Amino acid sequence: MATIAQTGPRPRRSTLARREAVEGLLYISPFLLGFLIFTAYPMIASLYLSFTKYNIITAPTWIGLENYQEAFFQDAQFWTSLQRTLYFALLNVTLGVLGSLGAAMLLSQNYPGTTTFRTLFFLPSITPIIASAILWLWIFQPTLGVLNYLLSLVGIQGPPWLQSGTWAIPSVAIVGLWGTIGGSRMIIFLAALQSVPQEMYEAAEIDGAGSWRKFWHITLPLISPTMFFNIVLTIIGSLSVFSLAYIATGGGPNYATYFYVYHLFKNAFEFSRMGYAAAMAWVFFLIVLLLTAIQFKLSNRWVFYAGGESAEGADDAK
Repeated sequence: MATIAQTGPRPRRSTLARREAVEGLLYISPFLLGFLIFTAYPMIASLYLSFTKYNIITAPTWIGLENYQEAFFQDAQFWTSLQRTLYFALLNVTLGVLGSLGAAMLLSQNYPGTTTFRTLFFLPSITPIIASAILWLWIFQPTLGVLNYLLSLVGIQGPPWLQSGTWAIPSVAIVGLWGTIGGSRMIIFLAALQSVPQEMYEAAEIDGAGSWRKFWHITLPLISPTMFFNIVLTIIGSLSVFSLAYIATGGGPNYATYFYVYHLFKNAFEFSRMGYAAAMAWVFFLIVLLLTAIQFKLSNRWVFYAGGESAEGADDAK
């Protein structure tokens, strides 16, 4: 009898759990359908197409690893476009993250007009990319541009900027920085800075710590998770650079801004080599995945979480 009493309620509990599971699936079904249709299926299809010769018009023809062999050993623009992209990413990530952090630190002060300045800093990030490109084409114009005119006033002869193979990538980086330093990255930094307890700064001042020591020993460790988050997203965004090169330079001059994603776009939509473009996309995905994994590994040494422990120390404690 005791056994019957213990096992009696189980069918009801099982029915209730099953009903809750069905309800949960119904609630998340829109997301699941969207993920399967717009993310999972395109990824699987592109993986298959990367092993085929496909030009949209005719049916895909299986060719195995030929697309990857061409990318690694035959396509000269594959490696050079990747090098240009990494160079741009180095400039954009370094200057972008430091610039956003500096802007956030300035705008976190309670000075008169701070709200107005926050709005002005944020405006470039919501400017349409086409408008930004046209504006900066005029600013960078070698003979009639505003920038070279201002430089001439102080006795400096400005470079040809976007028309120079040497200055083209730094010029594109400047345009990208103008549109992103005061954007969402700065807002995330601003929120992190405002969450730092003021009591820690007051205690440091009592101990005689200056501004640099307070930043290095209090601010930087406490906002390191936010910095890590911004660095990862900025790396991914920088490696995906395309719009500015497509609109402002067309990959020129002399392939100076012919970035990896632009090369992928040309193969897919101008040369109709969808199979080869799919292979390039998967190589790009693996590169981004590898760099992100490296960042997560390196973060164990410098990212500090609640309680003052680094990620590595937290793992050891576990």
